[in-house]
Amino acid sequence: MPELPEVEVSRMGISPHVTGQTVTDIVVRNPKLRWPIPEEIDQIKGQVIRRVSRRAKYLMLETDAGYAIVHLGMSGSLRILPADTPPEKHDHVDLCLSSGEMLRYNDPRRFGAWLWQSGEGEHPVLGKLGPEPLGDGFTVDYLQGRAKGRRTAIKQFIMDNQVVVGVGNIYANESLFAAGIHPKREAGKVSYQRLALLVDEIKTVLAFAIEQGGTTLKDFKNADGKPGYFAQELQVYGKAGQPCPRCDTALSEAKIGQRTTVFCSHCQR
Repeated sequence: MPELPEVEVSRMGISPHVTGQTVTDIVVRNPKLRWPIPEEIDQIKGQVIRRVSRRAKYLMLETDAGYAIVHLGMSGSLRILPADTPPEKHDHVDLCLSSGEMLRYNDPRRFGAWLWQSGEGEHPVLGKLGPEPLGDGFTVDYLQGRAKGRRTAIKQFIMDNQVVVGVGNIYANESLFAAGIHPKREAGKVSYQRLALLVDEIKTVLAFAIEQGGTTLKDFKNADGKPGYFAQELQVYGKAGQPCPRCDTALSEAKIGQRTTVFCSHCQR
């Protein structure tokens, strides 16, 4: 499933092509995605897309009448194509633009979403989300307040979207290794100083992934539109059994919250 950096790079990729364009039509071939596509999404017709923004893993196509919400799910992708490009299997939504191009949404597993929010209100899917990890609201004081008394493993804790959004499995593994915190340690028992380091490392790891994706970003007119995972120099994720890059101890693997977790039993405590 695409994580926050991949979704942010998708935003960067489509934004220059859709911002300022008028929506001339929206074609929904299959409304049965993760949630049914609401008929109200037709309100986007005739509207100018003012901005493409992101909240957690949701992309928002903002107009004066409201905003469309797009989630890539597990297999969704977005491409900019000529408006007359014939659809292929799994091409579920086309957003036709005044430029003569369209934004096409493809999703083989149909676990993504297209939703609509009229006016300036907040859609329910966005209502209970925690702060953005790269925003000013994600601080050590905030994290310590949320962690107080919690016996949940710190890895599960930082992957909870009600605590902080967008810290998926890859980036949770990497951030905890960088901060030297054992992923099974209870969230409420991590010291203030170590939580401060964890906040810094989460910001660093995610910002680096976005930067790396941005520098290698393909034109979404020519690329396949799949954000994928960037060719990062991952320290631990996917490297169980290999030597720790710090101490050469063989990296351990465990399941935490049914997610694969790789860590160094010597460096992380």
